Formats: sequence, C-alpha cells, structure tokens
Amino acid sequence: MLFNSIQWCHLTLILLNALLLFTSSFDLSSANDELSSTDGFATVSSFSYPQTTLRPFDFRYIRVDIPPWFSAVSIALNSDVDLDVARIERVPKKSLPIICFRDGSPPLPDALNTSLKYSSVSGINGLDIEQCFPMEKNITMKLTNELISPGAWYIGLFNGIGAARTQSKMISRGTSYTFSANISVEACKNSMMRGEFCNSTINPLSCTASDVYDSLKATVKKLTMENAMTCKSNFETFCVQEGVPNLYSLDITNAVEELTIMARNIKFNITPSVNTSGGASDVNLLCFARHGAIPANSLYDYSSDLNKSPLVIRSPRIGRWYISVLPVNLTKKFGEAKDGNVKVCYSLESQMLQCPFGKAGPNCTMSSYTLQTVLRRGSTPFESYYLPIGEGASSANFPLEPLLNNSSNGGETNNIWTYFTFDIPRGAAGRNIHIRLSSDAKISYEVYARFGGLPSVDIQDYYYANKTMKSDQSVFFMLYDSSDKNIDFYIIYAREGTWGFGLRNVNTSIDSLKQQTIMSISLEGCPKQCSSHGDCKFSLDATGLTSYSFCSCDRNHGGFDCSIEIVSHKEHILQSIFLIGSNAAAILPAYWSLRQKAFAEWIIFTASGISSGLYHACDVGTWCVLSFNALQFMDFWLSFMAVISTFVYLATIDEVYKRTIHTAVAIFTALMSVTNATRSSNIVLVIVIGALGLLIGWLIEMSTKYRSLSFSFGFSTNFLQSLLTIKLWFYNLVKTLMRRFHWGFLLAGFTALFMAGVSWMLETSESYWIWHSFWHVTIYTSSFLVLCSKANIVDAETQVPRSENYALTRQDSFSRE
Repeated sequence: MLFNSIQWCHLTLILLNALLLFTSSFDLSSANDELSSTDGFATVSSFSYPQTTLRPFDFRYIRVDIPPWFSAVSIALNSDVDLDVARIERVPKKSLPIICFRDGSPPLPDALNTSLKYSSVSGINGLDIEQCFPMEKNITMKLTNELISPGAWYIGLFNGIGAARTQSKMISRGTSYTFSANISVEACKNSMMRGEFCNSTINPLSCTASDVYDSLKATVKKLTMENAMTCKSNFETFCVQEGVPNLYSLDITNAVEELTIMARNIKFNITPSVNTSGGASDVNLLCFARHGAIPANSLYDYSSDLNKSPLVIRSPRIGRWYISVLPVNLTKKFGEAKDGNVKVCYSLESQMLQCPFGKAGPNCTMSSYTLQTVLRRGSTPFESYYLPIGEGASSANFPLEPLLNNSSNGGETNNIWTYFTFDIPRGAAGRNIHIRLSSDAKISYEVYARFGGLPSVDIQDYYYANKTMKSDQSVFFMLYDSSDKNIDFYIIYAREGTWGFGLRNVNTSIDSLKQQTIMSISLEGCPKQCSSHGDCKFSLDATGLTSYSFCSCDRNHGGFDCSIEIVSHKEHILQSIFLIGSNAAAILPAYWSLRQKAFAEWIIFTASGISSGLYHACDVGTWCVLSFNALQFMDFWLSFMAVISTFVYLATIDEVYKRTIHTAVAIFTALMSVTNATRSSNIVLVIVIGALGLLIGWLIEMSTKYRSLSFSFGFSTNFLQSLLTIKLWFYNLVKTLMRRFHWGFLLAGFTALFMAGVSWMLETSESYWIWHSFWHVTIYTSSFLVLCSKANIVDAETQVPRSENYALTRQDSFSRE
C-alpha cells in the first residue's frame, strides 16, 4: 500500500517532467501511425535529441523505454568527434569521449577494466552487462529482441572518465564535442509475434493453481504443494520438423522457488518407414530458456534436453521468460532423404512452485518479509527507507533477531535464511540502496542481494559474507565498513523494480540469538553524502523520466563518492601559496601608479590584486569572504580593467577623457566577466580593447594639439608647402614617439604580456595552479614595465612647426637699413 502512495506522491513530479519534456526542444512523440516498410511491425516511439555540446568531463543520460512486444531499437548518433578507433588506447581516458549502454539503470564507466578499442557497431554482443565504446563521428545500430530485453535502457555519453570527472576544477579546458541522437523503437503489431521481422509466433503459457505432479510428491512437502502453479499452452500438442524451433513465453509476477519445464507425450506424427529401435526417445528435444529476450542456440540462460530430463530453474527472476524448444537428430533417426514430412510431437508444460505468504527458501521453511516504504520528510524525491510491515516509522532501523525466530531448516543450525523484498519505484534508477548492520557482538550474518528474485549462495548479484568473501569492489558495489560489529555497503544506481535480500545466519547458537543486531535498508542519493568532500546534486535524464544523483567533489577529491584523494594535503598547501601569494606582484604597478599620482590606476591595480587573492583563497577551499561567484566576477573584471587601464595610461590626455574611457570599458568588461569569463579568447579581446582605448586617447590628444594642422590642410593654396608641412609634422610625430617612451621598458612589458598569454593558453586542470600563478606574476609585471615606459615630454616638441610664409613675414616686419 505504501508503495502505491509513493507513486501518488511523485505523480506531480512526473507530470512536471512530462510538461518540461514537451515544451523543450526535444521531440518525443508516439508514432504508431508511421508504419515501416514491412507490415509486421510499426514505430511505437521516437526520440530526437537536439545538438548538444559536451564540455570536458560533462555527461548526459538518455532513457529508452522498450515494451515487451518490441522487435528492434534503432539508434543513430552524429557527432563531431574525430577519433581513430585503431589508436584508441593511446588516448588518455580523462579526455576520451565514450558512449555506454546499460540495462535498468544509468551506466558508470569510471571504473571500467575492459578495453575500449572496439567500435560500438562491431563490439556489441548482448547487452546483459554494461558496455562502453569510443564515441565516433557516426554511430548507427539496430538492436533486436534477440540482443536486448525489454524494459528501461540507458545510454550514457561522457567526455572523459576517471576519478577526476567529479572533481571541481579551478578551470575546465579541453576538447569539447557536440552530438545529436535519433532513437526509435519498433514493435510487432501483433503481440503474439516476435523476432526482428515479427515472423516468429510466440505461444503464451497460461498458469492455473493445481496439485503437483506425482513424480514430485515424494520430495516436496505439503506446504509447497498447496502453492503449485501448472502452466500450459492453449494448444495441447505441437508437431514440428527438425531444426524448427517453437517459441513460448511465461510471465512470473511473484517470487518463485522453482520453475520446471518438461515435455510430455513425445512421439512422431507418422510411423517410420524403416525398422528402428528406441522410437521418439532417441530424438533430442533441446530446450533453451532466457529471461527477457528470445533465446538462441548460442545465447541463453538455461538449457536442457527435455527428452532426457526436465529443465529446472531455481529461483527464476521475476518477469517474462522465453522458451525455445528445438528438435534435432530426426534425420539420423529416419535417414537422410526419407520421410521428409516426419515431425516430432510433444506437449509442453511448466510448473512454478511458490511458497505461502511469509515463507521462502528450500521447502518453504524460511521467513520472508515484504518491506513497506517510508518517505523521508523534507527530502529529495524517492529518498526513503524500508521497514517490515507493522514496525514503527519513527526510525529507519529495525531489530533483526525478532524476525529470525520464525525460520528453521529441518534441524540444521548453520544455514538459516531470512528474506526481505521491496520495490524501487519507476524513475528512481538513479538512486542507491544503502544496507547497514550493526551489533553489540560479532555479526554472524551473511548478506545477499538480487534483483528480480530471492538470492542464494550460488545465485545473487551482490553479497557480503566476510572480509575475504564478498562481491568485487566496483563502482556499483561500494563497501565502507566490514568490521566484526558493522557492515555498511551501497548498491549504486539500483534498477527499478523488485529487489530481494537474504540474510544467512551461519551461527544459530543460543548465545548468537541473544545479541542485538540493528538493520537498515534505505534508498539514498549520494553514497556517504559524498564522503564529506563534496555536494550531492540531482538531475534528470534527457527524457525527464529518471532522476539521478551525483557528487560534485571539492578541489582535492574525486570519484563517484568523492573518496579518492587527487590532491594531497601538502600539494594543496603548495598550490594555495602559489595561487594566493603570486598576486603580490600587483604591488609593482600599484606603487608606480601611486608615485605618478595616477590614483585611478592605483585603485584598480590594488583592488585587482586583493580580489584575485581572495578569489583564489576561496577557489582552493581555504576561506571565502564572499560567495564564490561574487569573488570570481571581481577577479576577472578587475583583471580586465587593469590590462586596459595600462594602455589608456600611455595616452597624454586630460582626466575627463580618461574617466570617460574607463567608464565605457568598465561596462563592457563587466559584461565579459558575467557571461563567460574563463574563455581563452578574452585575452585577445582585452588586449584589442586596450589598444583601441590607447588609439582613441591619441586621437583625442592629436585633435586638441594639432588643430592648426587641419586648418592648413583645408585652406593652403600652396600644394608644395602643404606637403612640406605634412612631412615635417610626421617627422616631429615620430620624434615625439621615440622620445615619449622608454622603449626598453616597453619591449620588456610586451614580452611579459606575451608570456602571460602563453601561460593562459597552457593552463589545464592538472597544471592550472602553476601556470595561473605564472600568469599573475607576468601580467602584473607587464603592467609595471609598460607604466614605467612612459616618459615626460616637452609640449613644444609636439607643436606644429611654423610655416615658411610665417617666417618670411616676420623677417619683413623688421626694420631695414
């Protein structure tokens, strides 16, 4: 009942997601009316993902819902990735664009141990496990129902993997790529048909409650016999030729202890024309069973020769099973070319043995509990914990020993099981199952987990028995505590649906039953709250149907749970000293500006150095005097202003003009700092703006000091005299420029500016601290040298030379003797 309440509680969320989906640029539409070229199947859903850019370490998830009657899934991805798959092993994984597929929950490729050298088109061979491939420019594939099973599938696109993927970067530079995707799902129009071309008939097996078969009565207790289900086809007998398989489907909706598939009344449809011995018993009736997908001779979960023994499946998974029965050896029995119409006939039956409510395990002697879901108050969607029905909801913990008293195993004391089942709702595949056990004595329990059924020692997805016997540590199984009195582990991105947990008590002595063991099962966001080294964030996949959690780690840690130390404490101190201390170079231009009484420049350089130091103190995690965004804006804005002010300082113009230029530049650089301050093109843009400001200053200076020159250009009647005047003016201008600057300082300043630009371009996530510290030193040193290059000049040198006519007039005005 409480599971249904979860669905109602999240109905609003699902509706909002759907609204967001249809109002965005995504094109998710039903296309039942769009028939393919073959009349047997039609496109039931189509999803178009628009062109999207993945920056370094970015990722995206796409969910694809596949109905049980689907025939194929077509995927077409286009990108601008230029990658040589043959040389893929030479590319660092931190910069490798990849695409991953996983059944049931989002993929996590960070801990991959497999090779990525194969193409996604040629490398797929059954997607029962997570598979990742290098991203290519064009990827086109068609996955039939012989390769994948129906349900929720997830496609993940990653631009770089590894522990550093979740690490917060001071700067993120690298190769970005864009991609777009088109995904369509085709299904058989006739629900009784299967196969890529919908040309294979599926015979469903319908089940009814019945007594067990006589052959099983001697080995099965009455407790089990009362819950036997016999499943048969509507057709009593099937007759098929050699090599022609018959396909069947069987739905399992609850936990089943045992599934038995058998063939009865095996015979030939005609009497052989030659004398043979043995009859139909010599024919091989091969049976292949597979969960969720159609089996093949080389791709199946279980197999048996039904003519020799039934096919017995212990604890089959919940869901749809497909069964293929293939007769062989008929040619050997009847000869190569005779009796071509001979067929083998049989009746297929199956039996499911189910335990009564509250019981499970061998002979239904173990206790089984269905856990109720309790939502956490004020938490994010889907976060909840699970309790046995009847337990109080005030705490996520419940005592374990009272639940173990109802289990027995025929006198055995070392193999007592207690089972728990619970459901993870639709859309919660991006959450994590958290299991904890704590006791006042040594824990004597082994924990086994399985999706879609009850686990056992031999059949399980994850388990923890002791420190040496446990599931391999991976990104999907994270063990945090394995002491004698505590067990603590996570199952990452657990699939939505029914999960079964089994506790095996390996020590049922009287003393062990007196211990107090507390257990908790919860559905949480980030493991260990990102190990206290990051923030837990939540997002939706491209379709808006699945919510997933992920960690955004601090500067020093990475990994899915931020437990991997990427930068040591000593390295952190060293980087902090370099990034913060290098801003002391701002003292040089600030001191010179103050000495020259350029108070506006003095304020800009002083404020720039202080704000940059405060920003990097916050960036490395030392201390934040303001919010990170405010400090980042101040750092970049004042740095841009400092560079441009250095250029404007070189122009000899009145303060009123400088204030005008500074005001205009302040507005423009503020917009640059807000929109995308970290892009490399800003360096060139800032230098261009500074040079433009210097040019405007010179034009203003020339317009005020050389007005007489413009008059002579307009009204001079002597063309040769005008040319002489222009020549003398340019001569004096060059002479003035040579005398206005100390060119040694100016060249050294522009050299330092060039080095600053090079250091900016060389910055990466790993080397940011050293190159950006070098940037601080060189950019402030460049400003200091350029400021020092300005020399005081005599105003007379900039005046326009007197013309010859004016000189002759003065001579004529003197008295003559």
